[in-house]
Amino acid sequence: MEPILRFQRSDLMDFVIRYMTKLGVSQEDAKTVGRVLICADIRGVESHGMQRLGSYYGSRISKGWLDPKTPFKIITESPSTALIDGGNGLGQVVSYKAMRMAINKAKTAGISAITVKNSNHYGIAGFYALMALKEGMIGLSLTNSQPLVAPTFGKTAVLGTNPIALAAPSGKRHPYLLDMATSAVSYGKIQIYDKKHEHIPIGWGIDEEGQVTNEPSKIKPGGHGALLPLGGMEVTAGYKGFGLALLVEVLCSMLSGGNFLTNVGGPGRPEPTGVSHFFMAINIEAFRPLVDFKDSMDSMIDLLKNSPIATGRDEILIAGEKEFEYAKYNEKHGVPLIKPIVDDLRKDGEKVGVPFDCPVVRED
Repeated sequence: MEPILRFQRSDLMDFVIRYMTKLGVSQEDAKTVGRVLICADIRGVESHGMQRLGSYYGSRISKGWLDPKTPFKIITESPSTALIDGGNGLGQVVSYKAMRMAINKAKTAGISAITVKNSNHYGIAGFYALMALKEGMIGLSLTNSQPLVAPTFGKTAVLGTNPIALAAPSGKRHPYLLDMATSAVSYGKIQIYDKKHEHIPIGWGIDEEGQVTNEPSKIKPGGHGALLPLGGMEVTAGYKGFGLALLVEVLCSMLSGGNFLTNVGGPGRPEPTGVSHFFMAINIEAFRPLVDFKDSMDSMIDLLKNSPIATGRDEILIAGEKEFEYAKYNEKHGVPLIKPIVDDLRKDGEKVGVPFDCPVVRED
């Protein structure tokens, strides 16, 4: 097991700002990137956290493949909708602005939907759904991505991991936050297992011959193996994950006119990735009083959690519950990063002349 090093959120944010501004990103936009990356690590989604800073965002900016200024252009707009061109900029930045626009429109329209094209990887989908939650709204966040997933009965990566996130407020209970890939797992999780030199569970991916594998090194972008859809093989209903991935494409790429399937680029290719996103904010007050909605959510969650528990299990967990508890612990004890990720951050910082000098506050 790799040691876990813990850092203060403020120290990591300072490093992200110094690193990104050195590459030409504005300080405000760098803060947005930092918020999304650190949120991922705090919530236990290390595959989408600080490990992406240099390997994806810094690399593409340094090579001139991603615009650090993140142009934000509204192509079409109505009182409740908008289509935005992300200008091949930072996915976090354009997505933050798009979800903020959706929230503001929903305050008057009741429901608002914003779609984005010509963007890049935007981090954890749940971050944007949580933005609506903080306003007492239901938030929905979807994105397509580079081809990493084989369709059911296929052996070549054609689909993205295409995550779905939906957040809904509750009262006394933790909010409901579904944040899931439509693949069995995200590719970032495969990378984490590879860094830890550990086998992946059977059902996560296939090798280049289309055979199920437990070796993370046999699943790489570019025709070398692929992830499986949510559900795994056909016998375990992987076709359902396949269907959900296409649902994401309909709302992201089809609605925006953006890139889809194998037309979406990967981080190692110089052309714009052309990632597309979809955001929706639902103003609960437009339907019923927010307090009543929260009471109903609590009642529903109580019914679920108080239902009979399987032998050998302690409790029934609701989507997001484990991550909210994990975040609470990490806010107190420090943001966790495994040593290989810290080593990479040090190397990434050295490349651009920004030392990773964040002090370790605790080692697990």
